[in-house]
Parts: sequence; structure tokens; C-alpha cells
Amino acid sequence: MTGINETHDPKLRSFVDSANAPDTDFPIHNLPFGVFRTAKMDVPRVGIAIGDRILDVAGLSALSGPAQTAAKACAAPHLNDLMAAGPDAWSALRLQVSRLLRSDSKDRAAAEKHLVAMADAELLLPAKIGNFTDFFASVFHATNAGRMFRPDNPLLPNYKYVPVAYHSRASSIRVSGTTVRRPRGQIKLPNEAVPIFAPCRNLDYELELGFYVGVPSDLGQPVPIDQAGEHIFGFCLLNDWSARDIQAWEYQPLGPFLAKNFATTVSPWVVTAEALAPYRTTAYARPQGDPAPLPYLASDADQAGGGLDIMMEAYLLTDAMRTQKQAPFRLSRGSFASTYWTVAQMLTHHTSNGCNLEIGDLVASGTVSGPDKDSLGSLLELTLRGTEPVQLPGGETRGFIADGDEIIFRGSCEAKGFARIGFGECRAVVLPAI
Repeated sequence: MTGINETHDPKLRSFVDSANAPDTDFPIHNLPFGVFRTAKMDVPRVGIAIGDRILDVAGLSALSGPAQTAAKACAAPHLNDLMAAGPDAWSALRLQVSRLLRSDSKDRAAAEKHLVAMADAELLLPAKIGNFTDFFASVFHATNAGRMFRPDNPLLPNYKYVPVAYHSRASSIRVSGTTVRRPRGQIKLPNEAVPIFAPCRNLDYELELGFYVGVPSDLGQPVPIDQAGEHIFGFCLLNDWSARDIQAWEYQPLGPFLAKNFATTVSPWVVTAEALAPYRTTAYARPQGDPAPLPYLASDADQAGGGLDIMMEAYLLTDAMRTQKQAPFRLSRGSFASTYWTVAQMLTHHTSNGCNLEIGDLVASGTVSGPDKDSLGSLLELTLRGTEPVQLPGGETRGFIADGDEIIFRGSCEAKGFARIGFGECRAVVLPAI
């Protein structure tokens, strides 16, 4: 598990003024990685967010040792080469960049000439993603969703023993800002004997945390739970778009398919595991009477610090609200710390049968919902399958997502004695079906 070091010192300030604003997502304590390009660049490169600027890492000359090796890997149009350099190189690069960007930096000029205005850059998908797995880690979401279909027995017998997941489609993952086309599919209407093929009527979002694998594992070799964190490069916000009516008809007996794989949206900045060290917390406390995790999923260290106190928010901006220049409406706000399964438990279970991890693999938590209505991470839950629509400030209502709606996710971390850091935004506008 990555520990706290000098890069987390709350007294640090940057010579980039915007990085010192109290509400910035990207202070000097964060330094997330992403991929960007500008009109002057022939190919995209890896950059680091600092305030409202991007540091073009590959051109830095004031670096040494493993940090210099890692910086050279940032000339690639994806994070995979940097990930392949290994955790020691990631950490060395982050430390030396932190020192370069500080207000008392002795090499300020060496860094200033490689700063780009974020407003002048296009942000791209951060990694080459070969595999994508989506978990079901929130017991509150699992219970809420299950209750709609099985009122007397909402949780299936395996839930509290197995970190449940499914393999989704890597090819349809897109970066924040990319529009999402409403899918078509087979829908079985309640009063009809046979299904129809039609545009999805019950389009939903799922507020999730994603994490990227930076260190691979060998086929046939499970990853022990106390080593799981060593394989994680960093975290992002993720929207697992869901066609609920298509899902209801197709998901038995093999689980999600076309209701999920048409689009997944991720935030462009990847917050490193090291940056999140101050915001670790205890794992979710299982209620009395719940089974203890099986031995391969049990770890005192993971129970003590395997939780992540990331505040996650979902917003809605309708076409009418956009026209009237209204602010997005917040639908929910809850902490990732409420998830039943930890990130380490998810990754360990993923490899427990010998399944190998690859650099750039993306793993998602599943919908992050908390115990209160204000913390529910999907419209399925917020509106009880559309039967109790959300009331919006301008008089509109939503049971599910309408064409022209924009869904926006935001995430941030705060802890006593440390600076606030954020994830930026994960957002997309829904277009009509073709």
C-alpha cells in the first residue's frame, strides 16, 4: 500500500497560481496523469494536471534516475508505457515533478516552458484498455436493485461471499465529453407476448469508480490480497451506461450483454494510488451476522486501510436547462467508503482462479450507492424504476434519461490535515437512437 510522503504536505504551494485555489481539483498534492494534444502537437502525449494547466512531461530535462525513465515513457499517446516502467518509477516521477512545480522550485523555468493551458488542449482516453471488468461492490445498490425484482429476497445467496462481476466491452469505452448514442435492443413490454426491437426507453447511468492495472500478473498465479494494491496505477470516475429495459429481458441466464456494452464513459485524469494515500480509511464494517470473508479475501491490513473516502456526485443537465443557462442539478452524493467490497478484494478475487492481469486493464466498482436516498448512484434506485420521477428545478421531471440530457460525475477527497484533491469531471450528452 502506498504511504504518505512529502508530496502530501498540506503546506505545499505551486508557482502555478490556479493550483493554489481552494476549490481546484488539481492542486500540487494531486498531480494526476492523462493524455492530451494541442493544435501544435503532431501526436498526443502524457501530461500531468496542475491547476488549470497541463505539464507536458516528456520534454522535461530537469529529472534524473527512474523519474527520467518514466518521463521518457510519457512521449507515448497512452499511459501504458509509463505503467510498464513500474511503481518505483511512477513514484520517483511524481516526487520530482512535485519539487519542480513548488513555489520555491529552483528549476521553475525548466517546468514553465512545458506548461500548456488546459483550455487549449483536447483530453483523450488515458490508456490502451485491453480488458474491462465491472463489479457489483455496493451492498446498498445490490439490495435496492434486487428489491425491485425480488421484494422478499433482494440479495442473492452468494453476494456476501463473492465479489460479483461481469466482463464488459473495452472497445466502447470513451473519454469524458464524447456523446453517447441511445441504444436499440430487444424489449419485452409488460402486456406483450413477444419482444420488440426498439430504442431503449429506460436509459440510466451508474456512478462508479474505476481503477487501472499498472502491474501485470502471470496466468495461473493469483494475486494475494496484501499485494493487490501494488498492481494498481490509479483511479478514475466511470459511467457504466445501462439500458434497463433491454437488461430486464436479456440478462438471464448469462448476465449483462447489450444493455451495458454500447458505451462506458471515463474521466480523462487518472488520480494515482499514491495521491490517494491520505484518504484511505477502514473498510466497510459488515453488519453483525454477515459472514466473514473467506481466507483469501481476508486481511487485517485491508480492513484497517482498504477503504477510500472518495465523495462521488452525479448531476443532470437537461437540454432545456442548458438553453436557459441553468446550473446542473445534483442527483446524488455519497462516499465510496460505503462499498461492501474493497478494491483489493475485487482485484484479488479477479485473479483467484488464475486469471491474469494486463497493463491497462480497467476495473470498475459497480454503482456506488449509500444507505440514504441522497446517496443513490442510479436513476433506477432514485426513481424506483421510473415510478417516482425526480423533480427538476425548472419543472421538468425524469424517471430515466431523455435525449439531450447530459450526465456529469464529479469526485473529490478531503481529510483533516491534508489538502482537498479531485478527479475532474466525467460527462456525456445522450443523442437520439439511430
